[in-house]
Amino acid sequence: MNNQTTTTTNAMTLDEAIKTRRSIGRVAQTEVSRKLIEEIIEAAGWAPSHFNTQPWRFIVMTGEGRNLLGEGYFQVANAQNPLPEGDELADRKVKEYQKAKRSPVVIAAICSPSDDPRALPQEELAASHAAVQNMLLAAHAKGLGAIWRSGGMMYHKAMKEHFQLSEKEQLIGMIYIGYSEMPDKTSSRKPIEEVTSWIEA
Repeated sequence: MNNQTTTTTNAMTLDEAIKTRRSIGRVAQTEVSRKLIEEIIEAAGWAPSHFNTQPWRFIVMTGEGRNLLGEGYFQVANAQNPLPEGDELADRKVKEYQKAKRSPVVIAAICSPSDDPRALPQEELAASHAAVQNMLLAAHAKGLGAIWRSGGMMYHKAMKEHFQLSEKEQLIGMIYIGYSEMPDKTSSRKPIEEVTSWIEA
């Protein structure tokens, strides 16, 4: 189902957004407006962080800008399994670049820890993850599909160097965003009774 006709005027409660958001791995190449992207990133900026350090930054890739990520995938693939110059290497480059173009917008989410000595690295990372969750919910509420892609390639030294991250920074994932071309999906979760303990007087 293509949700391109969904507008940002459609009201969605927070409860609805949380319970109906799904990872959308197949989207149209239809352009997403800069305004919508900026609104999604603004939502990320309201995530909680200890001492209000706001330890995140984002790189938005659209159009040919997505080749930045494609080259990153290519560099990691070569580092993991070097190939000599030739057809096989050329085919790999095409394949890795295609991965970066599975959606019209890709946002690199980066944990950029504060210099505040009170800020623990684990909490800076947790705050950055919370920012990504805000992005996913905001995208869904605005009628867009999104998926948080991570895995070993994100954490590889070659990818970090390619994105010119500082020593203390780390990629926490790529957020692919576009208008969904997938049917609405249902899902289930464990009953909260299974994961909750009450300690009462």
